[in-house]
Amino acid sequence: MALPERKPVEEKLVDPTTVERAYRRQRLRRQAREKRNRERQLAAVRFWLAVLTVIGTSIGLAIVIWQQIHRLFGL
Repeated sequence: MALPERKPVEEKLVDPTTVERAYRRQRLRRQAREKRNRERQLAAVRFWLAVLTVIGTSIGLAIVIWQQIHRLFGL
């Protein structure tokens, strides 16, 4: 069986600014992704610092309360 005649493929001209825009877009996406990762890491550090502060304050307060109870009631 005969094959249909191939149509000549037209060469598409690439606009030089298209390539630059694509590089710029990819750079911006990468920078945004890196910024999100940094912000996520900083948020995790802030969270754990807040948790440790609350726990430390609670322990300190518990010690002070226990000393006051011991002083008042002589346990």
